[in-house]
Amino acid sequence: MSSDGGAFPRFDVAADASEHSYLTKHQNKAICSPNISADTHKQIMREWRILEKHLPDSIWVRVYENRIDLLTAAIAGSQGTPYHDGLYFFDIRFPHDYPNSPPWVRYRSFGFRMNPNLYANGRVCLSLINTWVGNRTEKWNPGDSTILQLLISIQGLVLNERPYYNEPTLGVLPRMFSGDKMSNVYSEDTFVLSCKTMLCLLRRPPKGFESLVKSHFKERGFEILSAMMAYRSGECRVGCYGIRDGGGSSVQGRKGQPPRKFRAEIKQLVPLLATAFAGTGASVGNFVEQLAGEKVERDRGCACFCLSFLFSS
Repeated sequence: MSSDGGAFPRFDVAADASEHSYLTKHQNKAICSPNISADTHKQIMREWRILEKHLPDSIWVRVYENRIDLLTAAIAGSQGTPYHDGLYFFDIRFPHDYPNSPPWVRYRSFGFRMNPNLYANGRVCLSLINTWVGNRTEKWNPGDSTILQLLISIQGLVLNERPYYNEPTLGVLPRMFSGDKMSNVYSEDTFVLSCKTMLCLLRRPPKGFESLVKSHFKERGFEILSAMMAYRSGECRVGCYGIRDGGGSSVQGRKGQPPRKFRAEIKQLVPLLATAFAGTGASVGNFVEQLAGEKVERDRGCACFCLSFLFSS
C-alpha cells in the first residue's frame, strides 16, 4: 500500500530551494537559474508537464520557481521491500546542456547507506544517469529518457525487494555463491536504517514537504510499528509483513528468530518511533508496553529459576 500523502499535491511549484543539495551555502535561494539556454528551458518545461500529468501516487515532486534547474522528489518505499512505508528524498539538478547530459542526482541519506546504489554521502550510482556501467539501452538517452523514468527506476530497481543483489559483484553471480541468508541479513540492516531515516524525517522534515511527512506517517505509523514487532519476533521475513499471495494467504518468508543485534535495534527504535508517530496523530497501539512486558516476564522467569535452584540445593 502506498500513501497518497493526504491532500499534498503530487506536483507543485515551490518558492524556497534553500535546502537543496545542489545549492551551496554561498548561493542565495532567490538566484535565477544560471546558464539556462532557451533549448534547455524548453526541455525543463516539458519535464514539468510530464511530471504534473503522469506521476504515480507514491512519488511527489517540488520544482522551484526561482531555480528551474532544481527539483526535489519524495519516493515512498514499495510494499514487499525492506523500504516499505518509508519516504526517501532525492535532489535533482538539470545540467546546462540538458537533455544531452543526464541530470545530477543526490540522495538525502542522513549519513546512512542502505542500498549498494545509494551512498552515505548522497551519491547515486545508476546506469540511467551514467554514474555506473550499463549497456546502451540502460544508459541516458537524450531523445527518450525523462525525469519520470528516472524516479520510477529508483523506486522499482533501486529500492527493491532484495537490495543485497544490487551490489555489482553479486549481481553477476548465481545466488548460490552468496545465498539468501546474506540477503536476509542485509534487508534487516536496511530496514533498521529505514526506520532511523523515518526518525530523522519526523524530527526535521524537508522544507516544503512538512505536511507530506506528517500525513504519510500518521497514516502508516501503526502498520510500521506492527511490522517492526513481526520482524523482531521472527513471524515473517523483513518486507513480507502484510503481503499476501494470489490465493489470499499471508506471505511469511523466512521464519525463526532473527539475529540478536537486529532484535535489539528494533527494540530500541520502537519506543522512539512510537513517540514520533504519536506526534503526527497516528495510533500507536500498545507496542511499547508489549516490549516492557517481555522484560517483566523474563525477569520473573529468571527469579523463578533462581528460587527453584536454591530450594533444590
